[in-house]
Amino acid sequence: MGVIKKAFGSTKPKDIVVDLMTFDRLLTKPVIHLIYWAGLALVALGLFAVLGGTVGIAMREEMPWGIFLAIPFLIGGLLFLVAALLLWRSFCEFYVAIFRISDDLRALRAVTEGTKPVAAEPVANPIFTAPVDTPAAETGETDVLENPFTAPKKAD
Repeated sequence: MGVIKKAFGSTKPKDIVVDLMTFDRLLTKPVIHLIYWAGLALVALGLFAVLGGTVGIAMREEMPWGIFLAIPFLIGGLLFLVAALLLWRSFCEFYVAIFRISDDLRALRAVTEGTKPVAAEPVANPIFTAPVDTPAAETGETDVLENPFTAPKKAD
């Protein structure tokens, strides 16, 4: 129940169905971890295929030449698998980042509209509101940013 409440914010079937049908709650964020582990399993199967191919090449040829042919195959296969592992990890991290940006934007929209955020998790970064200063015309000071090419004049 805790996983469902964390993923959907509610355990009521009506709320879950409404969130899924209206795309208010994105389903891919909790599922991306399963997709990542499934991809890692495929990379592990690739590792076993490279090792099996290396042993097969080494056994098929005569002894010194079989090893000489198998070593480049093993090195090339391992390099390919490391590259595939890094690409798969970056692909999954990209999707996690996109969904976190979506959650942050939803929370920002809720704050600006004055409603409660829809996200089940609290927003990690608090929103900074700058202090309101009195206008420069009222205080008699000039704003340096109005004209950056001239220095502000000091009153005597």
